[in-house]
Amino acid sequence: MPIAEKKMEIKASVEKVYEILNDYMGLPRWNIVVNEIEQLESKKYFLKTNVGDITNIEIENIPREKMTSIQEGSPMKKIGYIFEPKGDVTKVTLWAEFELEDQRMIMEMAGDLFLKSLKVYIDYLVAGGNPEEYKKSFNKIKKA
Repeated sequence: MPIAEKKMEIKASVEKVYEILNDYMGLPRWNIVVNEIEQLESKKYFLKTNVGDITNIEIENIPREKMTSIQEGSPMKKIGYIFEPKGDVTKVTLWAEFELEDQRMIMEMAGDLFLKSLKVYIDYLVAGGNPEEYKKSFNKIKKA
């Protein structure tokens, strides 16, 4: 299966980046695609998204190093993150395994949007923003 990969440096510690990505229930707060989430069981979540309903099942989680999930109902069959600390910056690699090569451009666009959503939210928190008051917006993400 093809794999798409996107990388982004985020001005935050690896602990902060991992903490946000590991908080699945917080995804609707900042992820531009996720509208609702329900935990079905340990490591298994049902997501209502702009592109349909997805079940995400975490299969690997090494704190501050990497995370991997399989997805049902999504063109992404697997999705993962690799964290590389670089002082006050963390390089995040987002990768996704998908079925059809002709989906590559869409997968890369989705990965870019996802990482920009994450970056904008973390920038907001690092600047002292209150997570409860955060309002996600496509306009903020386009500027990132």
